[in-house]
Amino acid sequence: MPTIKSLFVTRLYHGKLAELGPAVDPDELEASCFSIAEDDEAGQEWCEENGFPGYTSYASLTDLPWRFPIFKTLVAALDAHVAAFVTDLEFDLEDRNLVLEDIWINILPEGGIHTSHIHPHSVISGTTYVVVPPGAKSIKLEDPRHAMMMAAPARRPHCREELRAFVYPGPQAGDVLLWESWLRHEVPMNMDEDDRVSVSFNYRWE
Repeated sequence: MPTIKSLFVTRLYHGKLAELGPAVDPDELEASCFSIAEDDEAGQEWCEENGFPGYTSYASLTDLPWRFPIFKTLVAALDAHVAAFVTDLEFDLEDRNLVLEDIWINILPEGGIHTSHIHPHSVISGTTYVVVPPGAKSIKLEDPRHAMMMAAPARRPHCREELRAFVYPGPQAGDVLLWESWLRHEVPMNMDEDDRVSVSFNYRWE
């Protein structure tokens, strides 16, 4: 009998932040995200100048774990999750480590989106979700082979998840998603009147 197997697999890590590493107080993390956004005038100006909806600390605050203890604790928890993902990916790190490269806050209001992109120069990227209102779709992941499918017919509407061109993992508050940084992704429009709050990050190999 012939065999069919999956090759060149794209892995997605989906877990609860609280499952590994030190405990991160979700209420303190949420309050800190809003407090930082309110005080970060440089970040607010960058968002306005660049047409970024809502708020991100990506271009203004590069030392959140040093400034705020809750983010130092968060990074310790994320380190544990990344280590678990690295084990699954069977990376040979050659006695080197994956270390946090950057970490930033995202607050996406109603109508806000984040268009399709990748994270160059990093190995692992991810997001932990702080507030996910019902109408705020989480993230959209794109099959990395998409541009090379040429004349391939569309998949059936309810095909297996591993065969879909786009996947919506649907994380909830308290979840953490990890993926390899070359995986193209976007944040669909927030259709909820409440803000969607997340903390994103990159890990590099050094």
